[in-house]
Amino acid sequence: MSHLLETIQDGVATLTLNRPESLNALSDEIREGLLEAIPRLTLDDSVGCIVLTGAGRGFCAGGDVKSMSDRNARGFENRAAGIQNSGKIATLIHTTPKVIIAMVNGVAVGAGMAMALACDMRVAAKSARFGTGFIKIGLSGDWGGTWSLTRLVGTAKARELYFTGDMIDADKALSIGLVNQVADDTALQETTMALARRIAAMPRIALGYTKRNLYAAETGDFNMLMDLEAFHQARCSQTEDHREAIAAFKETRRPVFKGR
Repeated sequence: MSHLLETIQDGVATLTLNRPESLNALSDEIREGLLEAIPRLTLDDSVGCIVLTGAGRGFCAGGDVKSMSDRNARGFENRAAGIQNSGKIATLIHTTPKVIIAMVNGVAVGAGMAMALACDMRVAAKSARFGTGFIKIGLSGDWGGTWSLTRLVGTAKARELYFTGDMIDADKALSIGLVNQVADDTALQETTMALARRIAAMPRIALGYTKRNLYAAETGDFNMLMDLEAFHQARCSQTEDHREAIAAFKETRRPVFKGR
């Protein structure tokens, strides 16, 4: 049984972590699969948006605690290299020009929560729960979670969630800005896919440059961003999609974007 499932429909690629018996705790197969799939889907012109989710009752319970002793036994240098390689998944999620939505269908803990935070948007089921989790097993955190959480909810709340390891429910996550939408469990897929299809139908070159602008805005200064926006705006102005949008506006019709 594959630990990572992939489907593509209506311009939306769905990657499903498939270890439901362990709440989709990260296996080497999941890590390797995501490291392969995200760059490949980035180059796939049929894909306008990517949805990341988990099978069964959980989104992702984070690292597989049962196998941590074995990985720790490899020594400090090997362990650090392994964590850095695994963390490249979060970097890929941040830097791919494709918009990635986390469809959080249950618990998202530790690296699982950090993976959801790395996504561009998060839609959570009412039953979803979030927690940093690391401190409870004597760890400090990885996958860029401290960076992402601080920017999403602010310094004070990020510290609270990391220092205590407390779990929060979907409604609380929405109220602090950790997720974008909360849907009833039975409507989660419909709600998320409607959003994903809407984004996939947008002009894809412009989406990619918009994502780059937003990523740069989190780390760069204002003057740098002004220059970056100017170049990206000029690039988008040369696309077929931009010309189609202008024509559609003049003709009072809905534009048909082709990603070119």
